[in-house]
Amino acid sequence: MTAPDTAATPQLAPTATATATGAPGTPGGRLGALGPVGLVLAGGISVQFGGALAVTLMPRAGALGVVALRLLVAAVVLLVICRPRLRGHSRTDWSTVVVFGVTMAAMNGLFYQAVDRIPLGAAVTLEVLGPLALSVVVSRRALNLVWAGLALAGVFLLSGGGGDGGGPGGGLDPVGVAFALGAGAMWAAYIVFSARTGRRFPQADGLALAMAVGALLFLPLGLAESGSKLADPVTLGLGAAVAVLSSVLPYTLELLALRRMPSSTFAILMSLEPAVAATAGFLILDQALTTIQAAAIALVVAASMGAVRTQVGRPKSAVPEA
Repeated sequence: MTAPDTAATPQLAPTATATATGAPGTPGGRLGALGPVGLVLAGGISVQFGGALAVTLMPRAGALGVVALRLLVAAVVLLVICRPRLRGHSRTDWSTVVVFGVTMAAMNGLFYQAVDRIPLGAAVTLEVLGPLALSVVVSRRALNLVWAGLALAGVFLLSGGGGDGGGPGGGLDPVGVAFALGAGAMWAAYIVFSARTGRRFPQADGLALAMAVGALLFLPLGLAESGSKLADPVTLGLGAAVAVLSSVLPYTLELLALRRMPSSTFAILMSLEPAVAATAGFLILDQALTTIQAAAIALVVAASMGAVRTQVGRPKSAVPEA
């Protein structure tokens, strides 16, 4: 089980994850009736509305506490479903899955720190720059520089385009921006190590073990920030809902979709994530966008889609290994 072209194609972190979650007995049934496009869109909606729910939980549990709950619940669910084999793996296998887990924890931690400071749509838009930059770096096609320029124009507008982002003059909080960009860098690393883990562990074993590593790393941080608040039944319930919406359900939906559509089509649909996040932020968190901010997000979405299509047009031999 390998992730298709994850090192070269932006927005394919979910592809790697979804491929990794191909455990026997993954539910299909009625979900499959949605059609592959419907499954991808449902997964994207689930992720972003899960992120919006996480923002509402932060006053109760703190950003680090929310991450700890999300990773812990997701790890327990995946470990129970996958029952990964612990014996028979090399030292390199274990080092790969540990790095994957650390990367996953860092990606989630940085992103949740970002959405604690800037609107959800803006945070996801900035985070997308990580996979997009990875695509440009590994590509030898000059056209990708056009997509990079388009994305930078979007970031320029997003950073200084007004609105109620929370910073001086209506701009985005620079600390939140830095956290979102850091999350994007971790997302790019996540793509690479997700693919490597997928090649070394069968089915979803590597993902389940990496999630457990991330949960173990973040649990002390969550306890240090929130302490006994994490044991509150309402907080636990909401944290479990965030884990299901942001991790378990999307992985299942994406797996079902990838069985019935090319990964390139999947990646193009996943490029809509910033727009979905902005919608979730507006509906759940009342985070309205200005015209300039909406245009900025549209530019980044267009750049991501363009980079995906450019990569799809490359000969397979020209795509470097993760």
